Amino acid sequence: MVALQALAARPAGPEDRRRFRQYLDLFLRWNRTHRMTALDSPEAVVQDLFIDSLLFLALLPPRPLALVDIGAGAGIPGLPLRLADSAIAVTLVEARRKRVSFLLAAQRELDLGDVAVKEARAEVLLEQEPGLAGTFDVVVARSVGPAAALLPLARKYLKAGGLFVVSGPPNPPPQEAFKIVRVAIPGTRKSRAFLRAAKES
Repeated sequence: MVALQALAARPAGPEDRRRFRQYLDLFLRWNRTHRMTALDSPEAVVQDLFIDSLLFLALLPPRPLALVDIGAGAGIPGLPLRLADSAIAVTLVEARRKRVSFLLAAQRELDLGDVAVKEARAEVLLEQEPGLAGTFDVVVARSVGPAAALLPLARKYLKAGGLFVVSGPPNPPPQEAFKIVRVAIPGTRKSRAFLRAAKES
């Protein structure tokens, strides 16, 4: 909970611990049968998925805000962000059925009825629900492909002035639209690279 306290700028209470523990238990249970990630220890999931997700908090604009997680997988980073801050309205977009089933289970078991789960590829979802275009303050992505290739799609989801934030490292180097930002990992001497691009007003 050190990372939550440092990145959310608030104390982490018993309820935070309970909900993250519940998410962790659910994740590990599903991962044993559905192999959502190669990570199989609680410590690895917390460090490499949960804390890595919370680093996005350092790059988000003031809340409240609407955030869409493209290629959400097992809810990373969207679900940890929502657990950390209820003022972040989260929409999870995922095309793979098994991952969607997990997201719906997490939505139910964590009592996150305000989190929207969309089963579709992100580009197809805008055709199915055109009303989603231009409605989000932030688009986030993690391990779903080159940032430069995702930027045109992300901009379709964003309001004017909205942000696209994707975890790095930038390889190949990003186009000029992106700014490279490093976020310190609480409790360590390490940092994580992110790419951030704004949709012009």
